[in-house]
Amino acid sequence: MTETHDTTASDPWADIRPYQDNEVAEVLERLGHDPELLDALTRYRLPRLARYFPRLARALASYAIRREVRGVTGVHDFQMRIASYMQRMLRNSTDDFRVEGLDRLDPDTAYLFIGNHRDISMDPAFVNYALYLSGRDTVRIAIGDNLLKKPFVNDLMRLNKSFIVPRSARGKRAMLAAYQQLSAYIRHSILEDNHSIWMAQREGRAKDGIDRTDPAIIKMLTMARRGEDRQAGIGEAIAELRVVPVSISYEYDPCDLQKARELHAVQASGNYEKSEFEDISSIVAGITGHKGRVQLTFGSPLSADLDGPEAVAAEIDRQVLAGYHLFPSHYLALEALGEAPELLEMSEVSDADRARFQARLQEVPDELRDWWLTQYANPVLNKAGRCR
Repeated sequence: MTETHDTTASDPWADIRPYQDNEVAEVLERLGHDPELLDALTRYRLPRLARYFPRLARALASYAIRREVRGVTGVHDFQMRIASYMQRMLRNSTDDFRVEGLDRLDPDTAYLFIGNHRDISMDPAFVNYALYLSGRDTVRIAIGDNLLKKPFVNDLMRLNKSFIVPRSARGKRAMLAAYQQLSAYIRHSILEDNHSIWMAQREGRAKDGIDRTDPAIIKMLTMARRGEDRQAGIGEAIAELRVVPVSISYEYDPCDLQKARELHAVQASGNYEKSEFEDISSIVAGITGHKGRVQLTFGSPLSADLDGPEAVAAEIDRQVLAGYHLFPSHYLALEALGEAPELLEMSEVSDADRARFQARLQEVPDELRDWWLTQYANPVLNKAGRCR
């Protein structure tokens, strides 16, 4: 679907919505000369040249960007360029990608996909790729403003149909107004634009492998509808948005070691301070790192008979867990922890699976070992209702 709304003073979502076709050329021109983006690219692709001849490295990176986006005149064109990279990434970083449940959803109807969240960029990217392969339009993606501190990151994400979720607004009144605006935009996208959305079931990735929906998200989603009609129930408002739970399951998480390090730090000192470029590094690692097998499962639209945000959250959790696929890595982690042997299903665990798992485990420092194992073991326990 083409992004065609005019950007005017009357556009109530101009500061949070994805970029539109008539804005693309200006944004691409800006990106082609953004010094932070050029430095980031040269550090990654041309490290020696960037060190000794930084101006030349930036000039080459600028030329490469402008060459790559030549002929891109709108959001769809930009995403089609991304699709070719996605196909290459799948070949290089995954062993298999399977999709279930999408065929049960109407291809011409917009849905609000709410998924478990393991990877900053790849969770919605795999949803988009599944939609692309089935000939459907891609989603608009909810992304927290904490990830958009760099202007070039903001530009890239909004070119890729991301819209901004406020997490840094100061004060209760400002936060309430921001969430009302967000709720109205989501409702507008689904009901008026007929354009699907993906958002995570809670703020931040599930670093411990436990997927649970935050009821506060459900409250936010229904704010706009209940603002129009105070008699409207939570279930009715959710049903109108056509909420569909989505489960993504990775055999291996490229960011598992970083997550283990963060969990260990929080347990040891009570907090964890991210480095300046850590989120960007996580995005790059998630895209390029080996994931093994990946499965994406689409659930069924939620009905109007769910009473209250906790009930809606519980139903999303039920469908996410039901659709979550357990790989050998999950059972092998539970086995290594020596817990719940009655839950182990080892009939499909091959010698190659065990060797691959042990090779990855050997790279984990001793003090992070249990944290690393826990994030793989918890999905098994979670499905059984027995999380650590």
